[in-house]
Amino acid sequence: MLAGLGLSGLGLGGLAAAVPAWAAGTVKLPLPGGPDLRDLTTAFPGKGPMILQRTRPPLLETPFEVFDQGVFTPNDRFYVRWHWASIPTEVDANAYRLTVRGHVDRELSLSLDELARLPRFEIAAVNQCSGNSRGLFEPRVPGAQWANGSMGNARWTGVRLKDVLDRAGVKGGAVQVRFSGLDEPVVDDAPDFKKSLDLDHARDGEVMLAYAMNGEQLPLLNGFPLRLVVPGWYSTYWVKMLSDIEVLDKPDDQYWMKTAYRIPDVPGANIKPGQTGFKTVPINRMVPRAFVTNLRDGARAAAGSPVAVRGIAFGGDCGVRTVEISADGGATWSLGKLGADEGPYSFRRFEGDLPAFAAGTHAIKVRCTNTNGLAQPMERVWNGAGFMQNGVETVSLHVA
Repeated sequence: MLAGLGLSGLGLGGLAAAVPAWAAGTVKLPLPGGPDLRDLTTAFPGKGPMILQRTRPPLLETPFEVFDQGVFTPNDRFYVRWHWASIPTEVDANAYRLTVRGHVDRELSLSLDELARLPRFEIAAVNQCSGNSRGLFEPRVPGAQWANGSMGNARWTGVRLKDVLDRAGVKGGAVQVRFSGLDEPVVDDAPDFKKSLDLDHARDGEVMLAYAMNGEQLPLLNGFPLRLVVPGWYSTYWVKMLSDIEVLDKPDDQYWMKTAYRIPDVPGANIKPGQTGFKTVPINRMVPRAFVTNLRDGARAAAGSPVAVRGIAFGGDCGVRTVEISADGGATWSLGKLGADEGPYSFRRFEGDLPAFAAGTHAIKVRCTNTNGLAQPMERVWNGAGFMQNGVETVSLHVA
């Protein structure tokens, strides 16, 4: 029974107390603004070696070589990002309740067992931090200096949010649904982390409440006992340790919607440094991306030999139509071969064989076009928050 999934035996104690035990060396990230040397840590419960970006609150990045191992990111290598340091170090699953309240016919207080009796739902979806790749922005912008590893793909299992809302009975005039979790601000006047979706989006049949990922119990650091899953949208909406759902009869005007996580209201959220006078909107749908996973930047190859390329791509808020590969810095392109389709919101494998190279340095580029026809831009994106980077990735290959 789900209600038996307690964490008292996990040995967390306190997250801060666990942190000093570094054990996995260092990694050099390709951050143009530096500093690019980061610790690898195995100190966080339930996690293998992770790139340490911050200890409190924990920000752990997935080492990029993990993405070459398959389209689903292992739970113990799945990135971690929290907003406040006051995170419960254990959750009593038997005592846990999810509250549903606000503009509804009946308030609910649901146990994990009660949620598990609702129709089961499963979907594969990429969870990506809004600031994934922020450390690659030039000029540099403030915030966590992630490389490309604050993302992951999982098969999420749980129940549809629609089924929960239908059980509560949404009243006429409802416009949005607001979500919050068990984490708390560290000071009294700081805003509690809450995010909202429009009612129609919340009830679309894909937004869900997940209690498992990749066939296993949801890890504590990734939101146990329950997290919101919003396929195709950035992870700021994927509220962890979900404890409260409030149906609103007016638009949410609290800090995390009105002020934070806003982007320029222009295509791709892409502006020029110093540009002003643009409108902003809350960040929302993800955009397409593709990455080479079997070659690091600066990799070496033998002259006269073909080079195999493989990687992962995702369409953002829809599926992958094509992945193109260029061996000459974008002058010409060839189609990559797509792997199995695990669903429109999942990573998808691609591969290709490049012809034999002459001696010298060559720029390999990969570009995803999604099923809505949106392609990655050739140049890197820039905005002051460091959000929504999806410029075409380049891997330099040294051939001798």
